[in-house]
Amino acid sequence: MERYVSIDIGGTAIKYGILNEDGEIICRSEMRTEAYKGGPSILSKAAGIVEQYQKTGKISGICISTAGMVDVWKGEVFHSASLIPDYAGTRFKEVMERRFEIPCEVENDVNCAGLAESVSGASKGADPSLMLTVGTGIGGCIIADGRVFHGFANSACEVGYMHMAGSDFQTLGAASILSRKVAEWKNETADVWNGYHIFEEAKKGDELCIRAIDEMVDVLGQGIANICYVINPKIVVLGGGIMAQEDYLKCRIQNAVRRYLIPSIASCTEIAFAKHRNDAGMLGAFYHFLAFRRHNR
Repeated sequence: MERYVSIDIGGTAIKYGILNEDGEIICRSEMRTEAYKGGPSILSKAAGIVEQYQKTGKISGICISTAGMVDVWKGEVFHSASLIPDYAGTRFKEVMERRFEIPCEVENDVNCAGLAESVSGASKGADPSLMLTVGTGIGGCIIADGRVFHGFANSACEVGYMHMAGSDFQTLGAASILSRKVAEWKNETADVWNGYHIFEEAKKGDELCIRAIDEMVDVLGQGIANICYVINPKIVVLGGGIMAQEDYLKCRIQNAVRRYLIPSIASCTEIAFAKHRNDAGMLGAFYHFLAFRRHNR
């Protein structure tokens, strides 16, 4: 049975493991990204993971999911936030294939999450579908005809940058805004008010915490509705940091989206939460590897 190394590179952690040809994760591990060390360090870590697994048996492919904008043809990062210095220009595919003589494919992490949900998760069988990851920022992925829609320059669905109310979608609607708002309103430091604490206090009736969450949910409703008016997805799947609060947020977000969508579209648009959670990146990178090579090689 063929084995594939799958590596999911995030700003905080690198999740990695071996998948078999049926997409089953047969072993997994994790290490700190140490993003502050920059792109060359991350590339070195990824190569070390492949080298480690290569010693245990034949590897048929290297599948990489990563933060940043990715040129899927070149298999390299062409734009990255300042969180990871010197990450733009990181040529994963070129370096891995030259060093290990194993095919390698690379895709953006949100696109991988959307692909994972489309193939075997919450949006399986739904086309087109929209995936939004809501955490420190907001990322998006469109799946149409079973494939990630990349746009002309591999930067489709960068919805976090959408202009809204004198700001942008992710500045107003990402989960990270909660801590800043609540701390400011309570005249306290932001480190006292992480997302978990805010939701716990909201469930107990804290009016300021409830207000902050309601404002975030309203922005999400507006943003999701605006995207739905453009692409008319059958389902919108929500992932990222807010997944842990599905029970509290799902109905609220559904109602917010309905406020901003006309009834004929709202009645045909499902809101769901992601199923694959921490495995989404690894699975999506594997699905991308298979699909990309099938369609383009």
